Amino acid sequence: MSKYTTGEIAKLCGVTVRTVQYYDTRGVLVPSELSEGGRRLYSEDDLRRMRIVCFLRSLDIPVDAVSQILKEERPENVISLLIEQQEEMLSCEISEKREKLEKLRELKNGLKNAPVSSLESIGDIAVLVEGKKKLRKMRLAMVLTGLPVTALQWFSIVFWAVRGVWWPFAVWAAVALIWGVAVSRYYFGRVKYICPECHEVFRPSLKEAFFANHTPTARKLTCAACGHKGFCVEVWGGKENDGA
Repeated sequence: MSKYTTGEIAKLCGVTVRTVQYYDTRGVLVPSELSEGGRRLYSEDDLRRMRIVCFLRSLDIPVDAVSQILKEERPENVISLLIEQQEEMLSCEISEKREKLEKLRELKNGLKNAPVSSLESIGDIAVLVEGKKKLRKMRLAMVLTGLPVTALQWFSIVFWAVRGVWWPFAVWAAVALIWGVAVSRYYFGRVKYICPECHEVFRPSLKEAFFANHTPTARKLTCAACGHKGFCVEVWGGKENDGA
């Protein structure tokens, strides 16, 4: 069986000799034997133990707590839970970093496509990037709620054509009207628009927004701040009563 000196076990575990000696004095890692010359020698089991100690210390667990964990009857159960916790924490951190990286890339691409780089244009792009996912999620939810209404429409048309019964179509029309009004109020209560002239973010009236000419990402409106009338870019605005 291999034997390791203090220097060798320190090198294998990526720590200093002083660290190994410190763990020895604290009783966390006691060498398996001493050589005739009094040198501390560590076994393969000691090496594995040292690596576990280094892992636990990397989680900022105090040395005394590490010692207590290793004295447990089944320390592997505690260590397994700590590993799972660390894995979950790192996964969250990675997810957050990826989200930030995506925002930076979108802001970078937006600046490349912007005709003039200014504090106003950067601010507009930042607002667009910040609410992009929320807008996408809201639009998806609207599409999903509209599927039953669409299914009812086709059923009523087919039923009318085959059976000559018109009342299911009338039911669909009433449902579609109620759904349309509810969805419109929900949608326009959660979006705002950026004026391309003064860069003001504003929320138009429901009537103006509903009847305005539009594209998938912009709507022809009158700015509430400067009075400019033209296509304004749609952004996430939060709920109408939350002050967003």
